Amino acid sequence: MSISTPGGGPERRPNVVSTGKKPAAGRPAAGAKAGSGGAKPGSTGAKTGSTGARAGSGKPVGTRPGAGGKGRKPIAPVKVSQGRSWGPIALFVAVGVLAVAIIGYGAWATFQGAKPWEDRADAIDGIVNYREKDKDLVAGGNHKTGPITYTVLPPVAGPHNAAWQNCMGDVYPAQIANEHAVHSLEHGTVWITYRPDLPADQVTKLADKVRGKEKLMLSPFEGLDKPISLQAWGYQLKVDNADDGRIDEFIKTLKVNASVEGPTALCSQGITATGTTPRDDAQQMPQG
Repeated sequence: MSISTPGGGPERRPNVVSTGKKPAAGRPAAGAKAGSGGAKPGSTGAKTGSTGARAGSGKPVGTRPGAGGKGRKPIAPVKVSQGRSWGPIALFVAVGVLAVAIIGYGAWATFQGAKPWEDRADAIDGIVNYREKDKDLVAGGNHKTGPITYTVLPPVAGPHNAAWQNCMGDVYPAQIANEHAVHSLEHGTVWITYRPDLPADQVTKLADKVRGKEKLMLSPFEGLDKPISLQAWGYQLKVDNADDGRIDEFIKTLKVNASVEGPTALCSQGITATGTTPRDDAQQMPQG
């Protein structure tokens, strides 16, 4: 590369630089006169009608193509990770847990239902099984006339009057005779008794469980040591209020099942009168 300066005068900055290369097409020569803009008048350093590139090319002014005539490579978009979406995962887990719980409960209920009713009865918390506790009591189911003294009150088994108390879901407003009630127990009835001072709303709840349902009856009973007492033949359960879930369990498990005479024993055509004195004049009723 050579640098030339004008002769015969003081030294001046070089105005011509030779690189030994031909000017690129469309660019002004490096040796153009100062102030000329590096091209002929009216020219912008390219062919007429061009603004630093070929006319109509659409390329920016002054942009020099890269090697091989290609532009820069496009920049790939950067993917931003948002993390896992926990909502659907939590929902899936919750549904799975619920399904397992339902299946598990169904299996448990099936297993419980397959157990003998005696085992299910003994599993009720607080129940007294007189069939095991006093076998002589439950063995005696003879018919007798007149008042009978019972060692368990309300009675759960033993001798009884030949006439049974009507047990077609009857709700009695006053106490009934034990002698007729025990006969109903022999037929598979669940007899629910309550203290006369039990609040009215509690009595209503008990009545709703009984009214109109065969092999059930309800009546008040003086002298209970608990507000509510349930009886089936050979079984008894005492609870404090009508909301106790064991009441329904007792009914479900022992109604009909505890019958001594089988599921066909009658509950209709029985005594419907109240009072604690047995009615021996009812001997003309069907015997059972």
